[in-house]
Amino acid sequence: MNSTGPALRDWQARHFKLAVTGTVAHVTLARPEKKNPLTFDSYAELMQLFRAAAGDDTVKAFVLAGEGGNFCSGGDVFEIIGPLVEKDAKGLLNFTQMTGDLVKAMRACPQPIIAAVDGICAGAGAILAMASDLRVATPGAKVAFLFNRVGLAGCDMGACAMLPRLIGLGRASELLFLGRSMSGEEGFSWGFFNRLTDAASLAQTAAALAEEIAAGPSFAHGMTKKMLAMEWAMGLEAAIDAEAVAQALCMKTEDFARAYRAFAAREKPQFQGN
Repeated sequence: MNSTGPALRDWQARHFKLAVTGTVAHVTLARPEKKNPLTFDSYAELMQLFRAAAGDDTVKAFVLAGEGGNFCSGGDVFEIIGPLVEKDAKGLLNFTQMTGDLVKAMRACPQPIIAAVDGICAGAGAILAMASDLRVATPGAKVAFLFNRVGLAGCDMGACAMLPRLIGLGRASELLFLGRSMSGEEGFSWGFFNRLTDAASLAQTAAALAEEIAAGPSFAHGMTKKMLAMEWAMGLEAAIDAEAVAQALCMKTEDFARAYRAFAAREKPQFQGN
């Protein structure tokens, strides 16, 4: 199928690494000497990338990771936090809205995003993991929503909306009020992480999960992701009605017909995303 927008495999990433292997795009935060912190520029470029993803139907899934044994240490202390102290109210609001726009872009892009988390995953880094669709981690992962440690509220980039839905209100409250680290094993037992693996297998495990998803019906996966977001604010009856419309649209796809023909022929369906 031809892409309907800019091809991500041609994207010249400036503030992170981007490699498209088959139908999976691998995004790697690559400042390992500082545990892969975000800057104003990397925030903006990540947002642009995930917005562009909606126009590239040759990419079926993302893997988001960090280099050097850590995921992301959050906003760079000297390149972000220092300048923020000097900004006026309008400048600060522009920044917080921009960071929120990154989460919106991640949630709006139709491709599932798998976060591969090892080592430090703090502040905005924890938000990136939270905003992904699935999370694979090592026992050595340390997730901390440490906004209170710098005098800020836990309500950052959607944390108060999304984190309780992942791990429950009480556990989310504990992490947001205390700013303490959640270990990989704790995060797995709480449902924050979907899978736990050793560090040597992390990249392979995340890639295999992304490839399995990418081999599925991508139009239908995009619809699932969209409905998971929309139904947060719906009552049950409205959700059931919305799902009826969504599923009827999926039934008009060629992938649905392919699955039927494959089932009748006792073969595995080869989905193409249309």
